[in-house]
Amino acid sequence: MDQPSRLTQGDPWFEDGNIILVPREETGSCKPSEKPPVGFRVHRGVLSRHSEILRDMFEFPQPDAISDSDDGASRYEGCQVIVMHDIPIELSNLVKALYDGVTFHNRSADDFFDLVGILRLSTKYFITHLRTQAIKYLTQTWCYDLKGHDTMLDLAIRTPQLSYSLDPDTPSIKLSYPYIHPIHVLNLARSTNVRIVVPSALYFLSLYPLADLLRADHPKLQVSHPSKPSSSLQPSDLVNYTLMFQRRIDGILEFINTVVGQRVSSSACTNGTGRACTRNFQRLSTRLATAWVVRTGPFNFIGQAMTQVSQDTESFCAACRERFARDVGAYRERFWEELPGVCGLPPWNVMREEELS
Repeated sequence: MDQPSRLTQGDPWFEDGNIILVPREETGSCKPSEKPPVGFRVHRGVLSRHSEILRDMFEFPQPDAISDSDDGASRYEGCQVIVMHDIPIELSNLVKALYDGVTFHNRSADDFFDLVGILRLSTKYFITHLRTQAIKYLTQTWCYDLKGHDTMLDLAIRTPQLSYSLDPDTPSIKLSYPYIHPIHVLNLARSTNVRIVVPSALYFLSLYPLADLLRADHPKLQVSHPSKPSSSLQPSDLVNYTLMFQRRIDGILEFINTVVGQRVSSSACTNGTGRACTRNFQRLSTRLATAWVVRTGPFNFIGQAMTQVSQDTESFCAACRERFARDVGAYRERFWEELPGVCGLPPWNVMREEELS
């Protein structure tokens, strides 16, 4: 029997492998595919070593698998055939990661979708080391600490936009770093029970107007890939989005009106009688009140105000500048630590211990 008419060799395909995995993605169509299925010829012992679930699957008979034997047994070229209800590209990437290890990147949207597949299947098949590695890489962009957030935001500002082609017949679109939409990150996290990236994803999601999210017409939501998570804001997260949106606005107003607007000069102020620094803080509060917009990110906004005061040696004395930097830095940290609670999650350190240790 001519092999290509029965099975297409996928990557990886080891000639000395003793088991063939055949992914069959659910398409929702009753019409069978005219293309021969893809198979991955691998070693049963290697996969069993990494996953008890896979090991147990290999013990069950596969009555509907491909067969080239006379008795209809689930075998192909002498190898046991296992039907896997997974997306082919995700199964391919998972198997290659088990053999060769994996290095994640963030050079394009496709890099994120590769991570999506490995996180999904490592969760499904309880492959702990790959799941933890994928989560750790996600947190480099969708961070659990303020320092990581600041680093990511600085990189996003400095990184040029990247062209992404949807298909050969349409013009390419421009994607800004980190190239994927927070809705995709949020829906991935929900589907794989990863909580530590949820507050950061919801925070960035709150920078988008709700009407835009409901239309789902942002260029980052238009990218095409088999592993792309849902591009829709799930009803269960609509409340979390609203709460995060409100907390973000409240944080900006509290900073402007209270942290800056009600500020008085330091007891060690050397700017005349101290009234000059107080008046200048009030003037700064007025300028900040007219500078922010609904989509303003508070952590960047507050950080810019810190920099402005630290460099303004004419309006503020050294003592007031130093105390302002210390107090505002503490306010940013407290604000960041509140984010998990806004969306009903435990503190950052608890999630970090559970998911990254």
